[in-house]
Amino acid sequence: MSGCKRNSSGALRKEEVEAYRLVTNVADQVGQYILGKREQVLLALCCLFADGHLLIEDMPGIGKTTLAKVLAAILGLEFRRIQCTSDMLPGDILGVSVFDRNTGTFNFHPGPIFTQVFLSDEINRATPKTQSALLEAMEERQVTIEGQTRALAKPFFVIATQNPLEQAGTFPLPESQLDRFLMRIEVGYPDRSSEHELLVEGGTRRDLANITPMLSPEDVVKYQQIVTCIHASDSLVRYIQDILDYTRSSPEFYMGLSPRAGLYMLNAARAWAFINGRDFTLPEDVQKILPYVAGHRLHKADGHGEIGREELMSMLLSVPVPS
Repeated sequence: MSGCKRNSSGALRKEEVEAYRLVTNVADQVGQYILGKREQVLLALCCLFADGHLLIEDMPGIGKTTLAKVLAAILGLEFRRIQCTSDMLPGDILGVSVFDRNTGTFNFHPGPIFTQVFLSDEINRATPKTQSALLEAMEERQVTIEGQTRALAKPFFVIATQNPLEQAGTFPLPESQLDRFLMRIEVGYPDRSSEHELLVEGGTRRDLANITPMLSPEDVVKYQQIVTCIHASDSLVRYIQDILDYTRSSPEFYMGLSPRAGLYMLNAARAWAFINGRDFTLPEDVQKILPYVAGHRLHKADGHGEIGREELMSMLLSVPVPS
């Protein structure tokens, strides 16, 4: 692949392959603030290094917002947050032009979207019109306002939190919005020992301001570029295609996975291989990220909700693994 830095043997440079060691240290550091949730932290890092966006769905008070804040602080990224409500307008996210009577011109005031890590807290409390303000930003890393296109920062990572739909005052995310998120994860309750430590320590609010960044925005962009160079064999690509074909032909699903979902699956598998210190992907990488990439894109054929993670995996793992 053009742009990949490889030595004469075709392998990635040693110092780039070993960059995952620093990523492991980052995960360890985040784990000091998000107790007992190492897998969720690694999945969030996987999503970021795959240059995707992350949807975190769970009940309030679980630590979704804290995870986003800690990740941004440790990665050295600029962080901005907006609390979604039903009366929010697209301009509250993108920005607005304000008339200056002194100069007789309109001056653009950028919204919180102009940052590196943008947290849309409780995104499903915003109306579909406001949710749609994120579509162009998430897909094209730019926003068009009043006929003028403005580029967003690099890296640009959207983290959205979502409350369960059965809670009052929520609007379901449309398929076009869900499809912009590479992964959807759940944080879940902490285990008993982690919760005991949390209760004894009194939470993390007082500590967040003292976090020392371990990476820089340039490091994050470099790691994203390394991930694109992680080798994926032809047989592994065909394996992903077989999974896509299965979802499109199975009577269990209302609609199959799109080509974009296949690209996301491959990118996430590469990122998971990178996090685990490999410069090549395995079917196990695809299987690991599969429920988080496909779960929010697949629905039951009878229209009665999503398919549970365990049920989904039992279906998709029936697809033969390449030898």
